[in-house]
Amino acid sequence: MAENPKPPKKVHGIAHIFAAASYSWFGVKRLWGETAFCQELLAGGFILALFAMIGAETHFFIFAILLILLTLAVEAINTAIEEIVDLVSPEWSLAAKHAKDLGSFAVFCMLCSNGIFALFVTLVTFDWI
Repeated sequence: MAENPKPPKKVHGIAHIFAAASYSWFGVKRLWGETAFCQELLAGGFILALFAMIGAETHFFIFAILLILLTLAVEAINTAIEEIVDLVSPEWSLAAKHAKDLGSFAVFCMLCSNGIFALFVTLVTFDWI
């Protein structure tokens, strides 16, 4: 007769913070294998380098960093959706396709937001608008 596994111990206080940080670190390690995640990091770095080259104002950098982090968070959620869908529905299904398409659309919207913002900052910095 197989033994029931023991539930994980509940952690409190500072140990909880370290546990949560380790979960986040493992999430980043998982995302590092995703081509889209690496491309989004590269694009974010490009946007920040562009802002530095054109002399964009500090508040634009801060907003760009927030948008980039939000894009990475949406990518993480999209990857989680894909992982769960693949587990629950290993064969092709319309519902699985819809779930994955919607996650991809969310990432696309964030990428467009980053691009539009980068264009706006560039135009404003050069007084073209």
